[in-house]
Amino acid sequence: DNKQKWEETEFPLVCETCLGDNPYVRMTKETHGKKCKICDIPFTVFAWQAGTRGRLKKVEICRTCARSKNVCQVCIYDLQYGLPVQVRDKILAEEGCKDAVVAVPQSDANRAWMTAQQERDIEQGKAIQGCVPTNSAAAMKLQSMARMEPRYERNLPKLCSFFAKGECNRGSQCPFRHELPRDKNDPLSKQNTKDRFFGTNDPVASGMVRRQKEKAEKRRAELKARGGDGDERAVSTLYVRFTDEGSQKRITEAEVRDKFYSFGEIASVRMHADKGAFVEFTSPQ
Repeated sequence: DNKQKWEETEFPLVCETCLGDNPYVRMTKETHGKKCKICDIPFTVFAWQAGTRGRLKKVEICRTCARSKNVCQVCIYDLQYGLPVQVRDKILAEEGCKDAVVAVPQSDANRAWMTAQQERDIEQGKAIQGCVPTNSAAAMKLQSMARMEPRYERNLPKLCSFFAKGECNRGSQCPFRHELPRDKNDPLSKQNTKDRFFGTNDPVASGMVRRQKEKAEKRRAELKARGGDGDERAVSTLYVRFTDEGSQKRITEAEVRDKFYSFGEIASVRMHADKGAFVEFTSPQ
């Protein structure tokens, strides 16, 4: 009965970066090859060479767990925005989309129940709605931080431990990278799959959030230096007054967007009855 829960799939759920730069990918498939690092259920393992200079990559978590968080089975990054789970969930919570944050249970019994519910929804044709922004503010903030360009440097071979000790005699024929390792106290050298999946203690996410805060503080300082109060919205919002107030034709939000989209990316449009509209751009430029 327990074996019936083992996962069998025909293709992995992976991002473009993990597939590599070679458009012709040949994969090996091993049914029930290993246990998922999240739910401990055996699943189908896929392996492939990640591009012309990439290393051999394998899926790390099962497809069911990946779908529950909308992440890649290899790097555990969000498939829609290319962000760590911790960053994505933090933005969703801050922008009023707490219902979109999927809290995957960490106990075996509760996780098994949640997996069964998701599989039932999939069989009935119901899409899993978690991890998707439910308002424009969250969507715009995620879009501004999105990293959707493939980062193939993440597929490079791992470091050669013999080279670090000065004992590698393979030279250019060595399949591993001949570079010195990071400092052992570097947080980036202490990553693990569970922390990435549950969005806790992820050093990559912490670094991204820190750089985003520094960037925002720098923008506020520049605005204050120009004589503003530090609120970027004040210099990126335009008020449009409708001249034909007595006209029977009603101007819609879509028409306002169509008129001003060529001047920059629009964050929001707030209609002021039939008198005008506030058009907020994503940047002052």
